[in-house]
Amino acid sequence: MGDNQFWYHFKDGFRSIFAHGLMSFASVCMILACLLIMGSFSLVAVNLSHMFRELEEENQFLAYVDENYDEQSARALQPRLEGINNVASVTFMSRSEAMANFKETLDGRQDLFRDAPDSVLRDRFIIHVVDIEAMSETVEQVEQVTGIADVQASLEVADGFMMIRNVAGGVAIILAATLVLVSVFIISNTVKIATFTRREEIAVLRMCGASNWFIRWPFLVEGVLLGLVGAVLAYLAQWGVYGLIQRAMENSGILSIITTVPFSELAVSVLLVFLLVGFAIGAGGSALAIRKFLKV
Repeated sequence: MGDNQFWYHFKDGFRSIFAHGLMSFASVCMILACLLIMGSFSLVAVNLSHMFRELEEENQFLAYVDENYDEQSARALQPRLEGINNVASVTFMSRSEAMANFKETLDGRQDLFRDAPDSVLRDRFIIHVVDIEAMSETVEQVEQVTGIADVQASLEVADGFMMIRNVAGGVAIILAATLVLVSVFIISNTVKIATFTRREEIAVLRMCGASNWFIRWPFLVEGVLLGLVGAVLAYLAQWGVYGLIQRAMENSGILSIITTVPFSELAVSVLLVFLLVGFAIGAGGSALAIRKFLKV
């Protein structure tokens, strides 16, 4: 396609946007809403995955040694625990260390347990896991080690995070697919109006031997421009909404402990995805709309 022909198609498609202003506006708004909702749920899923990774890095559980084991016998269990699948690291904590840590948590009431013997507590191992999703299986294997009397693990927390992450990801996919289809439908109708008003011109071009692509290009340009405009506006809206929510969480009480991924780290990826989806919606809607009008 030569430069002159390209600019001819571009100007023709650009002019058609303003010729059907109301439908064009509806198309852009629909794409904006589609991408904003899809992006919001996707960013929730990204932040949940980020929190999940942090939890996975810090997550640990305690394995208590049988009280009949002395410290030397208890330490001898460490190599067996380290050999279990999904175990990232194992740290031994003696009775005396456990008592010292316990007293530090009493916040000024250490005198109540000043004379408490270390023997009231048990030696224990602090076990970090590699994959939190396999934590329950790891706990079961640790419990089967001879010499381990009890295991303390917060499996409910891990399961809760996994469920929330999976639900958010699933909802994002379903909403995105639904809204993309609706957006394609609206853009298709917008282009159909343009093709219907120019059906005689299209028929003349066909009878004069114009190729399908020559006729199709202005409508594709129109749809792609609508898709890209909607994508850019959705990106700016997403940036603003994300920043408002992030600041609100930082200024709140309980929610301030939740860490979020800075938008600057996601900006390029979000923009590229929005532009790609906007382009696909615009081109797809236009292609569907023009197809039947090429049959003369």
